Amino acid sequence: MNSIASLLGVLIAGVLVVFALIGITLFLYFLNVWIRALAARAPVSIVSLIGMKLRRVPVGLIVDNRITAVKAGIDLTTDPLEAHYLAGGNVEQVVLALIATKKAGITLNWDRACAIDLATKGTSKTVLDAVKASINPRIIDCPSTSSGRSTIDGVAKDGIQLKVKARVTVRTNLDRFVGGATEETVIARVGEGIVAAIGSADSYKHVLENPERISKTSLEKGLDAGTAFEILSIDIADVDVGENIGARLKLDQAEANKRMAQADAEVRRAAAVALEAEMKARTQEMQAKVVESEAQVPLAMAEAFRQGNLGVMDYYRMRNIQSDTSMRQTIAGEEKPKQN
Repeated sequence: MNSIASLLGVLIAGVLVVFALIGITLFLYFLNVWIRALAARAPVSIVSLIGMKLRRVPVGLIVDNRITAVKAGIDLTTDPLEAHYLAGGNVEQVVLALIATKKAGITLNWDRACAIDLATKGTSKTVLDAVKASINPRIIDCPSTSSGRSTIDGVAKDGIQLKVKARVTVRTNLDRFVGGATEETVIARVGEGIVAAIGSADSYKHVLENPERISKTSLEKGLDAGTAFEILSIDIADVDVGENIGARLKLDQAEANKRMAQADAEVRRAAAVALEAEMKARTQEMQAKVVESEAQVPLAMAEAFRQGNLGVMDYYRMRNIQSDTSMRQTIAGEEKPKQN
């Protein structure tokens, strides 16, 4: 019994030694990080460090960002930092964004910052860029250089075209950044507002005299509603006079009307030509009937001879009358009738 008890005591002592060695090894492994956090007054327990390692979370990244946040006056524990890292977020960018907003006096909580960071994932922008744009407003050219157009064209009520270049000063609206429309929408709305402002002017001269009316009219429309930006100002950089669109449209309309009139005249001419051809055909038809009727005269005379209704002397008298009539017509200059 004594030997068994001794053996059991040795096993227990061995297990304790093994655990102690493991504990000492882990403590020495995390000693540098633990001391660094402790010295920065952002302590992290050894258990938390071991848990990070088991969850395959970079211990140095999480601890360093906790230290940075605490030094900036932001009390962040390691749990939300780990959760955002495991969600695929950029922990360092989020911490820097929180520090920037705190220094600038802008309200931004951890959850909103994480949402913005995840929303910008896979793009060329980061949550820190969004915060910087909120602190320092940026200028957007309208139209953008990527659109392939150099000006926004509008036509006043007098038909004169104006070519406008504008610069839009915006800052990021962090409350609407997630789910808000992008700057392409802002550019499109500003362009629409400029065209509407020019179109409502009675004369292009009014716009040239007061270019600020374009900015004022556009800003009154609330063009930044539902977007991730807040429009601070719309500045007209350049206004040029373009073509006389109204005159050109009237000229095109007159040309179209002329072509329609020509088409109608051609229809009427074709109808007249067709009617003339029809009348000629009917004239020839009537002439054919006259010739046919005249051809019946000799036959009738022959039948009269056979029936005894017409004598030879009657026939000669009729011929003499025809000859006399023909002579008179010739003297009078009339066309000699055709002899039967």
